[in-house]
Formats: sequence, structure tokens, C-alpha cells
Amino acid sequence: MDVLTRMAGEIGQLLKDKGQTVAVSETSAGGLVSAALLAVPGASAYYMGGGVLYTYDSRSILLGLPEDAFEGMRPSTEPYAAKLAAAIKDRLGSTWGVSETGAAGPAGNRYGDAPGHSCMAVSGPVDKVMTLETGSADREANMWAFAEATLGQFKEAIEQS
Repeated sequence: MDVLTRMAGEIGQLLKDKGQTVAVSETSAGGLVSAALLAVPGASAYYMGGGVLYTYDSRSILLGLPEDAFEGMRPSTEPYAAKLAAAIKDRLGSTWGVSETGAAGPAGNRYGDAPGHSCMAVSGPVDKVMTLETGSADREANMWAFAEATLGQFKEAIEQS
């Protein structure tokens, strides 16, 4: 967690300096992105909330979007991650929305993605999306890698804004 906490500390300082806030939607990172951001003293100045949207029910309830809002959109893709990031940002009224969705392992997901596949997105003054393929079936290692990539992409977006 040291790497994530260091990254989150840098992100937290950037957000505080700019007077900005963030909301988080994650799936296969299992809450590690939020945990890192919340581990920083003073997180209440920038962290608006978030959740682990591990099921369609949790996604619908937390994001407040009808099921047809995702019609024709396959989970664990860049467009899906972008939709999650924008939705959590709008739902919680934050400057930034950050999302992650994928397949931690040890097996792939039901959508055909191999373990180690994740898509991350940032929605806000700068929008970003990316896909990470670790090539590993190690569930815990993938979760840490997904969280690190998500935070890295978020930090880049803040710095570009």
C-alpha cells in the first residue's frame, strides 16, 4: 500500500491546491483506489465518495442510472469505464470521476477478458481512458496493479488540467 499511499498523497495535494474533488467507481480493484485516497490525512477536503460496483445492482443503485443507460455497451471496456467515471462524477457532484473495471483473476471475466485485463477512465476537466493487460492470473497482484495504474492516470489528468 506504500506506493498507492504515496501516489494518493501527491494526488490529494494537487486536488487541495486546485480546490477540486473526486468520486470513485471501481470494480476489480476492490476498493484499493478509494482506500489509498482516504489513507491521506485531510482526504475529506477532496474525496466525495465512491464504491465498488461489483454487480449490476450496485452499479444501478450507486450511479442512479437505469439499466438501459448501458445498453449495447460491454463491461470491462474503455467506453464502459468512461461512462462509469462520468456517472460517478455527476452523481456526487465532484470535479473528477475516476473508474476502473476489469478481471482480476485467477480466471477471466464472463465477457471474455483474460485475467489481468482492466480499463480505467478519468472524467473531468481532462478526460482519459486506458487499458492495462498485466498478463498475470494473480488476483491480488492484479488488484494492486489496477489501482496503481488508475491513480497514475488520474494524477496525469490533474497535472494536465
